[in-house]
Amino acid sequence: MEDARGTVEAVARASYGRLLAYLSSETRDVAGAEDALGDALVAALTSWPQDGVPQQPESWLLTVARHRLIDQARRRKVRDEHEGALRRLTDESRATEAVEGDRFPDRRAELLFVCAHPAIERALHAPLILQTVLGVDAARIAQAFLVPPATMGQRLVRAKRKIREAGIPFEVPPEDELPQRLDAVLEAVYAAYDLGRDDAAGIDPRGQGLADEALWLARVVRERFPEEPEIHGLLALMLFCEARRAARRTSDGRFVPLSEQDPVAWSRSAIREAEAELGAAARMGRIGRFQLEAAIQSVHVDRAQTGHTDWAAIVDFYEHLVRLAPTLGARVAQAAAVAEAQGAAAGLALLDTIDRAAVTAYQPFWAVCAHLLRQAGDASGAWEAYDRAIGLTEDPATRRFLLERRG
Repeated sequence: MEDARGTVEAVARASYGRLLAYLSSETRDVAGAEDALGDALVAALTSWPQDGVPQQPESWLLTVARHRLIDQARRRKVRDEHEGALRRLTDESRATEAVEGDRFPDRRAELLFVCAHPAIERALHAPLILQTVLGVDAARIAQAFLVPPATMGQRLVRAKRKIREAGIPFEVPPEDELPQRLDAVLEAVYAAYDLGRDDAAGIDPRGQGLADEALWLARVVRERFPEEPEIHGLLALMLFCEARRAARRTSDGRFVPLSEQDPVAWSRSAIREAEAELGAAARMGRIGRFQLEAAIQSVHVDRAQTGHTDWAAIVDFYEHLVRLAPTLGARVAQAAAVAEAQGAAAGLALLDTIDRAAVTAYQPFWAVCAHLLRQAGDASGAWEAYDRAIGLTEDPATRRFLLERRG
């Protein structure tokens, strides 16, 4: 029984986004597809422990979910214009039962662009992609975007309703709409990687799977649009970060900051691939946020060859980045880099330009602030900032690191 339940959980982790994208593409109703897939997973928890795990778990879930969607449509007494979709669902449901090897089209790339449609509020593009394509729950999304969970949940429900009501097609957008949608897609893919990277060696076992899936999505988008430099920049950025995965924790699970990591533990193959992607982006001659962030990471990994970090170059890249994309994360990281190059006082001066109301729940701000206050000799201020950072930290290893730094 426990094995069957574990299989349900494993299939849900590995296939939720692919199943949901495929069901949604048939109905153009993301919320309805989510409900149907949820019902199918509940049915699996009841059926599989008793009857055994089916040979094709994904196809079993897809078939049950389709049946639920058909039932939902019939209960709503669908209008004439919905009868065609109902017939397609019925026909596809029969066909799925004959599918071998859990083979069905992967529509996640199309769903990425559906979620970034201009009819949907721009601020919800990335959160919607995170939930529908990658299966990230609303609470984690809310934390990443510094929004109360209930508020984020309500916004996501409205966005999914918009997809259904507007009849947004599941297809790659026309060329004139691509740049606007592509920005949101790349932001969401990187947000997913960031969430997965933070969790990969921490408290959430789904973390590395999420990071791997984000990397896969970045590659899919790059294959679709090989002439878009920011896609190459994003993939380079993620690969530079991935190269250091093994060095972020000691063998006993302690957190190791970048400045203290042993470059010998970094992945040379990932770094080479990252440099190739960054080079491809640079040759296209259109600079963007992700290329600049990747360039900063490239300078960091140069320490493996030179033995030191060129903080002046990093500060220069951050100046360009903050002018182009003044995100909270970029401004905090810029302050940390300036402190390395010019001293703690200069870094603290930059932190002082950030609105405190915007960083109330932003852990990196308080961690950097604590570090710089301690360097500047403000023990009481550093202690207070460390307490704020520790209180906002979920990863036990990072919390332990901050506690030890606070002393």
